[in-house]
Amino acid sequence: MHYFKNKYILFFVTALTIFFFSTANVLAKSVQINDIEISKPFENNFDKNKVIDIGFKDAFSELMQILLKSSDYEKMNKVRLNEIKSMVESFSIKEEKFIDEIYYVKIGVTFDKKKIFNFLEKKNIFPSQIFSEKFLFIPIIIDENINNLTIYSGNPIYDNWISFKKKHHLINYILPTEDLEDLTIIKKKYNEIENYNFKEIINKYYLDNCIITLIFVNNQDVRVLSKIITKNDIVIKNNTFSEFDLNNEDKVKLLIDKLRNIYEDIWKENNQINTSIKLPLIVRVDNKKSNELIKFENILNELDLVNYFAIKKFNQNQIFYEIVFNGTPSNFIDIMRDRNYIFNTQKKIWILK
Repeated sequence: MHYFKNKYILFFVTALTIFFFSTANVLAKSVQINDIEISKPFENNFDKNKVIDIGFKDAFSELMQILLKSSDYEKMNKVRLNEIKSMVESFSIKEEKFIDEIYYVKIGVTFDKKKIFNFLEKKNIFPSQIFSEKFLFIPIIIDENINNLTIYSGNPIYDNWISFKKKHHLINYILPTEDLEDLTIIKKKYNEIENYNFKEIINKYYLDNCIITLIFVNNQDVRVLSKIITKNDIVIKNNTFSEFDLNNEDKVKLLIDKLRNIYEDIWKENNQINTSIKLPLIVRVDNKKSNELIKFENILNELDLVNYFAIKKFNQNQIFYEIVFNGTPSNFIDIMRDRNYIFNTQKKIWILK
């Protein structure tokens, strides 16, 4: 009898630990924007609070650039300061100093992710999951005037692409190394370059994602054919830019900026969260190892597509989780399978295997 009593107490304490951990995690879903720098002249009417308010606006703007496609970001220019503050969970001053009558401060701002998503949903704007990813990037300039192509040295897109990364960009680019064999292969494909799949080159880099950018130059017009290849999809984009001179540094910068924005938008659209979809799930998990349960909850907490989760009920052998998911059942199954979680979905209550 004493043994069973102790066992029950142990189960009860473990269950309570999981319960409170779960509740804390639901409330702790947040996103942090760091290293926001502001400077202001130190004058008679100087107000430090107003400087911090500028920091809130700048941090919110950066977060929106991370979460939203460029077309949706443009709709965020009239958000009031009190609205932004209502979504701030906390902030911290990382550094502050006075130099030559100028006040400099660097702050970090933490936003409540659920409040941010609710705010955007009311505006019928859907954010994207914050997924940073590596892409192999192969830019090729094709001069149709002389029937020649340039990949490496002498290609201003290749030479300048990496230096134009901004803080809100999610795609990290890997440029191909100069390879005479690859150059020979591509030059042989000149007449069929638009249909060439580049597999001989892509396979050398062991990356799931790749962007092949073919830049056709004809007089002052530039036609860009982009093939955006991800693990599950291929997107082809055609864009034309007038009066572009690839020998002009400013024009090159502008083209790089436009192309980077196009690719970021495609990546964000690929990872968009439709917060209007709220799929309720009940998942049963065996209550054997508290560490495994905490690990499972950590996974749920990391997923932006999980709108909410909590323990619905528990007994000595099982814990039943209520999960609200912003996607389809197959989305949830696929995402969790990638993290080595398999479910029996034959009944109303799903069972974690």
